[in-house]
Amino acid sequence: MTGDDLSYASAGSIAEAIKAKKLSPVEVVDHFIKRIGERNPSLNAVVHLAPEEARQGAKAAEKAVMAGEELGPLHGVPVAIKDLFDFKPGWPATLGGIRALKDFKPDFLCPFAERIEQRGGAIIIGKTNSPIMGFRGVTDNYLFGPTGNPFDTSKNPGGSSGGSAAAVADGLLPLAEGTDGGGSIRIPASWCGVYGYKAAFGRLPHWGRPNGFSSTMPFIFEGPLTRNVRDTALALTALAGYDRRDPFALDEKVDFLAALDRPIKGMRIAYSPDFDVFPVEPEVAETVRKAVDAFREAGATVTDVKLGIKRSAMELADLWCRIIMPLNVGGVMGMKAKGLDLMGKHRQDLPPEYLYWYDRCKDMTAADIHEAQSVRTEIYDAVQNVFADHDILISPTLACLPVSNASDGNTLGPDMVAGVKVNRLIGWCLTFPINFSGNPAASIPAGLAKGMPVGMQIIGKRYADTDVLAVSAAFERLRPWQQTYDICRKRKLS
Repeated sequence: MTGDDLSYASAGSIAEAIKAKKLSPVEVVDHFIKRIGERNPSLNAVVHLAPEEARQGAKAAEKAVMAGEELGPLHGVPVAIKDLFDFKPGWPATLGGIRALKDFKPDFLCPFAERIEQRGGAIIIGKTNSPIMGFRGVTDNYLFGPTGNPFDTSKNPGGSSGGSAAAVADGLLPLAEGTDGGGSIRIPASWCGVYGYKAAFGRLPHWGRPNGFSSTMPFIFEGPLTRNVRDTALALTALAGYDRRDPFALDEKVDFLAALDRPIKGMRIAYSPDFDVFPVEPEVAETVRKAVDAFREAGATVTDVKLGIKRSAMELADLWCRIIMPLNVGGVMGMKAKGLDLMGKHRQDLPPEYLYWYDRCKDMTAADIHEAQSVRTEIYDAVQNVFADHDILISPTLACLPVSNASDGNTLGPDMVAGVKVNRLIGWCLTFPINFSGNPAASIPAGLAKGMPVGMQIIGKRYADTDVLAVSAAFERLRPWQQTYDICRKRKLS
């Protein structure tokens, strides 16, 4: 396994070859460091690379193999974490490309980094690009600039985990981390044609500090981006499980790998083309509707449904901006306590859309928060009501195809979709309602439209991760997408 074969090898096959002593972790890490050096300049997906630290980790991984030690499911596999609220001691953490934070280096691990290394055996080799504070569904910022989509580098990969999704699609890494407060794993998975998984709330521990309860406004997650469903199941095996630092962590063991072989015949699948109120471009709607036929072929029953949502898509997107902003206000206050006054001296480092919502929400009252959570409850109820009669809910992941990158560090989503005005930060994403509800959800490649990937969102009952994985694996068997990465392989390097 060398060259392009190794670049597009699955994380699982790399780990198996390392365990069988057919591949050395050192040669694997060296290969991906070289590939990032060759291809990343034209993509801008990886914004921090730690080659020497990664090589040291690879040497330690090789010693463990030779000593016959017990190995994790991703032993020796190179991965990346996201440059947002994702930390590794001594590494820069710019919180999405804030210029004032270019030299900010926390001294602790985020949950994903801790578990993927210590329990999974993976080797973190770098950090990937994201937008400032993750407060939009595209990837661009004033410090690093936009990430290109490997299917067309003039287009955006989506966000906020856009650097991670682009790196995985382009074969720079077999697996990378995403975080998801409104769709930030699933959005770039959709536009980059990879598999992005947001587990049930509590399945993967998340311990924000100083506020350990911050991950509920809305429900916030970490999770994997991969090129196949099995690699995600392997990652979940390493990442899931109870941790006392998380007040919401679930204390139960789940066999994620066993779910992949489970038949879905007889499952009741609900299909919503638009969550009642979202405008969706025709080519996206048609691609997803055709993809849904695969579930019928697998023996599932598919029924079109209405959720009963009465609020407009614009109102719901604005609600998301209001609900997530208290977390941002807390983050800005925390940085000020460390001597970095982002809203004073460094205000110009933040985009105008972020400043608008910050200023609008920084003095929210208890009544404001109560009202926002009441509307959120309407959406929660609408989603849960579907599962009274169905096992799975399907929708498009996004309402449109990728937007073009801007040249000013402030790329935005579309202002109109299917002739309807939308919130340019997140209003074209059918993902954030599931952050209101906390259900497990994935974006899986549904096909191409105009040469660009389209994602299909697969949503399960609360805590039913194995249902989502079973349905995802069944779809992958019937509609494999690995050939689409030939487009990325052949892109010009400039």
